[in-house]
Amino acid sequence: MTIRIGTFNAENLFRRPKVFALQDDTERDRILEDFNELVALLEKDTYAPADKERIAELIKEHQVHNGEPDSPRPFFINELKGTGAKLFTVSGPVDNPTIKVVAKGRGDWPGWAELVRGDLSWQAVQNTARVVAEVNADILLTVEVEDRVTLERFNEHVLGETLGHQPYPFNLLIDGNDPRGIDVGILSRHPITSVRSHLFDPGQGGRRLFSRDCPEFEIAVNGTPLWILGNHFKSKRGGGEGLRKAQAKRVRELYEAALQRSDHVVVAGDLNDFMASPPVKTLLDAGLQDAMTHRTYTGDPGTHGPGTGEDDKLDYVMFSPALWDLVEHVEVERRGIWAPRTFKPFPTVTSHATQASDHAALYADVDI
Repeated sequence: MTIRIGTFNAENLFRRPKVFALQDDTERDRILEDFNELVALLEKDTYAPADKERIAELIKEHQVHNGEPDSPRPFFINELKGTGAKLFTVSGPVDNPTIKVVAKGRGDWPGWAELVRGDLSWQAVQNTARVVAEVNADILLTVEVEDRVTLERFNEHVLGETLGHQPYPFNLLIDGNDPRGIDVGILSRHPITSVRSHLFDPGQGGRRLFSRDCPEFEIAVNGTPLWILGNHFKSKRGGGEGLRKAQAKRVRELYEAALQRSDHVVVAGDLNDFMASPPVKTLLDAGLQDAMTHRTYTGDPGTHGPGTGEDDKLDYVMFSPALWDLVEHVEVERRGIWAPRTFKPFPTVTSHATQASDHAALYADVDI
């Protein structure tokens, strides 16, 4: 029986942080770095005077205090109401306020920092569904999905009702570690019989290793257990190669353990690095083979943006040796990306605002 296995970074299905819509890479990276710095400061047990000063600076600079409907703030402080405890107070005009951090530390106020989200255009959501429908995978790993409810609604209402495609009977997603709420899930036509999460695997400095998670999905295919290890490694923004290497090392351990349960194992997802990078080589050196190195694939080397360069290769479907011998065909579906100078997109993809994602979907047909 031939089944199709794929991966697709959908960039969230309905809503995504507004900062990701910025076309200026430098400004987008600056805002994300400031957000991550604020999150790290807020997690401290005790706020030193310098910490309070920096927290106040970040709040003021990005207008975090401005809760008006037309506020330009890229992130905000979500404080739980009814407790009486606050992180900071505001006085003076909105455009030039005085911010005073009144909390003494993390345990002194209930809440968190959160990126402001914006609704995607309905056309973009439908184009995401078009990619999924065109790929028509039997098992599709989904990257950057908000939660399981979102995945279920997308599956039933957009893919099914709007596009008239047969919805997937099985889907699963476990919320991960990313504070932006971007997770790794799966759509399947075959029963998902178990899942193993690695949310709490320890990293350096007491932090959790996986930026999102590395869920291990066990899927029953004609009575044969198939294990899919889904991943979304740390982004290249702000470096992160050391963390990606640590994540890859752990995934290799999980892959080798999975081989003791079944010789049908797949490592898939957005690894945020190119083929020759140390993190990816860590996995390839374990005997895994990536779909795009198969003899049947003859297209461009990348999966991100135009995909014409080796550095554009971010998405992977890697097979264990027993599965690699059964691969029949490999393809990349790029038409959900807006790159008209490089290839022709779907007619409904008319701009960056309406593209399904800036990632292509990668898939392979396997005779199991």
